[in-house]
Amino acid sequence: MASVNPFNLSDSEEEAERRPNESVDTERSPSDGAPGPPPGNPFSPPAEAEPPTPLLSSNRTSPNGEGISASAPATSAMAGSTEARVSVDIIAAQLLRDQFILTALEFHTELLEAGRELPRLRDYFSNPGNFERQGGTPPAKDQVLGPGGPLNRAGSISTLDSLDFARYSDDGNRESDERVAVLEFELRKAKETIQALRANLTQAAECEVSSQERKNLKSSPEIQEPIRPLEKRALNFLVNEYLLKNGYKLSSITFSDENDDQDFELWDDVGLNIPKPPDLLQLYRNCGNVTPSQRDTVDVSVGVDPSELPGNCVASEFSKKPGLSQQQQTEVVQELEYQLSLLNSEKQSLADQIKKLQSEIQTLKRSVSSPPPATLDLSSQNSPHPSSSSNIITSCTDAPSVDNGQNLEGRGVSEPGNGGDPPAKQKTSQLQSCNKTRVHFDQPNRKLSPAFQQALLSFCRMCSDSRLGAEVSRIADSEESVMLMLGRCLPHIVPNVLLAKREELIPLILCTACLHPEPKERDQLLHILFNLIKRPDDEQRQMILTGCVAFARHVGPTRVEAELLPQCWEQINHKYPERRLLVAESCGALAPYLPKEIRSSLVLSMLQQMLAEDKADMVREAVVKSLGIIMGYIDDADKYSQGFELMLLSLGDPSERVVNAVHQVFIPAFSAWSTELGNLHVALIPSLLTRIEKLLMQGEHALDEHKLHIFLSALQSLIPPLFALVLQNAPFTSRAKVHADTPAIEVTRFPRPASPLQDIATIIGSREILSALLQLYDHQLELEGTTGWDSLLWVVNQLLPQLIEIVGRINVTSSTCVHEFSRFFWRLCRTFGKIFTNTKVKPQFQEILRLSEENVDASAGNGILTKATVPIYATGVLTCYNQEEDRKLLVGFLEDVMTTLSLSHAPLDSLKASFVELGANPAYHELLLTVLWYGVVHTSALVRCTAARMFELVLRGMSEALIDRRAAPALITLCSGPEFSVRISTIPAFGTIMETVTQKELQERVKMQLASFLEDPQYQDQHSLHIEIIRTFGRVGPNAEPRFRDEFVLPHLHKLALANNSHTVESKRIDIATQLFEAYSALSCCFISEEVMVNHFLPGLRCLHADMEQLSPEHEVILSSMIKECEIKVENRGMSDAQGSISIASSLVGEDAKTKFLSKMGQLTTSGAMLANVFQRKK
Repeated sequence: MASVNPFNLSDSEEEAERRPNESVDTERSPSDGAPGPPPGNPFSPPAEAEPPTPLLSSNRTSPNGEGISASAPATSAMAGSTEARVSVDIIAAQLLRDQFILTALEFHTELLEAGRELPRLRDYFSNPGNFERQGGTPPAKDQVLGPGGPLNRAGSISTLDSLDFARYSDDGNRESDERVAVLEFELRKAKETIQALRANLTQAAECEVSSQERKNLKSSPEIQEPIRPLEKRALNFLVNEYLLKNGYKLSSITFSDENDDQDFELWDDVGLNIPKPPDLLQLYRNCGNVTPSQRDTVDVSVGVDPSELPGNCVASEFSKKPGLSQQQQTEVVQELEYQLSLLNSEKQSLADQIKKLQSEIQTLKRSVSSPPPATLDLSSQNSPHPSSSSNIITSCTDAPSVDNGQNLEGRGVSEPGNGGDPPAKQKTSQLQSCNKTRVHFDQPNRKLSPAFQQALLSFCRMCSDSRLGAEVSRIADSEESVMLMLGRCLPHIVPNVLLAKREELIPLILCTACLHPEPKERDQLLHILFNLIKRPDDEQRQMILTGCVAFARHVGPTRVEAELLPQCWEQINHKYPERRLLVAESCGALAPYLPKEIRSSLVLSMLQQMLAEDKADMVREAVVKSLGIIMGYIDDADKYSQGFELMLLSLGDPSERVVNAVHQVFIPAFSAWSTELGNLHVALIPSLLTRIEKLLMQGEHALDEHKLHIFLSALQSLIPPLFALVLQNAPFTSRAKVHADTPAIEVTRFPRPASPLQDIATIIGSREILSALLQLYDHQLELEGTTGWDSLLWVVNQLLPQLIEIVGRINVTSSTCVHEFSRFFWRLCRTFGKIFTNTKVKPQFQEILRLSEENVDASAGNGILTKATVPIYATGVLTCYNQEEDRKLLVGFLEDVMTTLSLSHAPLDSLKASFVELGANPAYHELLLTVLWYGVVHTSALVRCTAARMFELVLRGMSEALIDRRAAPALITLCSGPEFSVRISTIPAFGTIMETVTQKELQERVKMQLASFLEDPQYQDQHSLHIEIIRTFGRVGPNAEPRFRDEFVLPHLHKLALANNSHTVESKRIDIATQLFEAYSALSCCFISEEVMVNHFLPGLRCLHADMEQLSPEHEVILSSMIKECEIKVENRGMSDAQGSISIASSLVGEDAKTKFLSKMGQLTTSGAMLANVFQRKK
């Protein structure tokens, strides 16, 4: 079957549709026929070419080379109607008949450029047999060489590389240089093909078996003759053709890969001038039968009286005259073959009439109210011979009602006298059984709730709420419906097909692909569908996916596997990410409609390959979502380990959007499968905990926080399915009943889910069922206990102790780890509820965190109160619920920890981590100030020092009103105490206030307090105070208000540096010098006025330089460069100020300077380059 351009109809096809029933003169002389030489001519088109149409059946070139004019009726009709338009097919036939080959080629090219491809010219110029001369005896002088006689050229290879798809693209017509490049490419391909074919013939000739070897083979039947290369290539072609026709696409792809030296798209690749044999099915059917004569074949197949054949006289004459010359015998054979082509054409027209009758029969069946008859015998209407009756026609959506011409000849006719049922009856029974069968999909042996399945499939991104989406989803099931659909879609297709609206073609392509009887044509249509848009956007991909799902629902899993999956496989490595994204999304959307073996093997492997190799984030994101859908439908337990590895691989993806997709889709689907297998609390969660423990053991000095985040985030996403498992396996599950008075679930009962798949109501089935279970859950925990509740006992006795042990091993100074574990425990406690938190979680922490000095090892600093258990318990467990008793418990815990750590002289890292984590939430600022006020008024100076240092951590992000009302008075109260250590501890907090507050009055109060520290004589010998002030100035100076920095910080640093030059204690001198060096290094990046730079900054640096020359030479080099750089800045600033004053003075010379300048600029006629030189500084 010749391929048809889906975007155009040629004029010949239009005219054939307008005149389907035009009568033709079938009684012709032996010299009459269709245009072109007969098929037997080696220079003529092959027998598979398009048969001549009835319109041209009376105008042709006879085999003997004489041009026969058109018949009289046709001539008179054409002469009588001057308004009738001459078909381009007639012009093409005339050009080919009169040997105007180059003109025909130019005509063919112009038609292609105009988008009107003509099948006659296409088939002629694509057939290498028209341009390849046979070796041997040259033709006689009076014998015409056919249309392609003197030309020596191979036809263009019709491959995807040479198809002119760009003509239908949005780019418009090609330029001339592009056409030249395409023609050169086709010429090169043709030459390569010719060379390959000649090599094949040479190899076949070299491998020819000698006559002596043949005699040996005949004498020894047990010795089989070796296969020749030509025979092998021919058999390979037939085997591949059989695989494609019968839907074995993947086997065909594998077979083609194993024979990569052969082109299975072109029979001429097997060998030049070698006729194509019948397909394997025909060879099998005819393998034991005697080939009937030509006369018998015509009699049975067509039902024509032998005496009526125009070629009989020639055949009988040829049989009576055996002494004819070789040339005359050749002509007679050609004429007979030509008559055979006429019969094939007539057979094709009869098949078309049968198809038309079938359509009318189906229309009549639907119009009759009574049940239609199952079969209708057309033999009484169309054939006088019972043996030549046509096929019995039945209505079946997925099976063709009328075979094409080749199949009619091969299996639609049976000779009288042969035993057994005719093939027509077998076809009828097959079609009748097809009506009774329905499409069934493999349902997974799963226990997912319908709500979860619906939420899972919502990620397929299908669209059916628009006009086009409705058309795509509604696939026709009969020819009449196809016509109706075409009528609805064609008005939208015509104006948009060449622009950006090609998705309008999707309904037409899908319906045709569903109902077309030929697998090859269906494959071509699906290929067009996937290649319809060069780079489909999001909406276009949704339309294509909706169409693919509708196609899958209509045809069933077998055809989805055989026809749709190969299209996805072909585009898995496409250069455009949008096309690969379409493949990734298709795998997920088609998962419910595939055989279960394919889901867990081929599709899973495709997605795994794309996840590991694709570089586009959006493609990997779609792959992860499709993998999640696959996990929701897979039921092969052996694939569990592969799914776990895919989860870890995708969690480690560098793209944040991919990781989000893992948490939203993949992990919920995989956890649902793990729950059904019983692996959620037995294998999945323990394996993640084991990896976290191993990570902590390996990274005691340098923990890989990224991997820890991966594992912990996965555990956090498993909390909802774990709680659902606890509810579903509870002792009260069987008693759960949904009543009208069942209380609704509070909005804040559960944390906000990351996706609908993490919503516990979706996992359970509905919010009503979840509400009933929660009511029984709280009652069971509060009154009845956990006896016999294995899943909850596992959480209490195994999961919680292991998590608390892991928490005690993480580094408390790592704010990231503390935050991650805090969020995990917060979600765990909120999900399992307040009763569970108060009765199961808090007691385990309180047992470990016994608040006494015995739990603190002051010497080693490794007591339990110094570990991360304190901040995680405070911020992850005690903050879950915000009622009054919960806040009191949190305040009391922090006060006890602060007191215990202070009195034990233990490190304060755990307390600092708690304050930092809680201080990030403004809701806890008042609570933290309450805890600190407890420390401010404590009797122990150690506790007051700790409280003073904690102020520095909580002041950042706190409102100025709260600082002014509560924080600043508390700090001033601490400064009024007798202990110098307490006063010194308040300096960092005062510095933080100067860094963050903009209120003038508050700044002045803090400034006065800092000035008292610097100028009060009682602090002159306080070395630690000076160290703390210098450190604070270096930290807050770059971010503080410039006036505070210039008028307060830099002058006092200058004084401290000057006083340090005369310090007698070398150790104290080096301590202050080191802190001064850090402070000046930080402040050197700020903008400092020239006055401050000259009066304070540079003198202070010089004093520090004098100290470093004696104490630290390595710092002295850096200070020298800093001093030099500052001096250069001062010098340059002075020069720029002088030039600025000069320019200001010159601008005041004339009042109309601007007007004069603009007028001069308007008179300039120089170029842009010369104009630019006007503004260059003179050297």
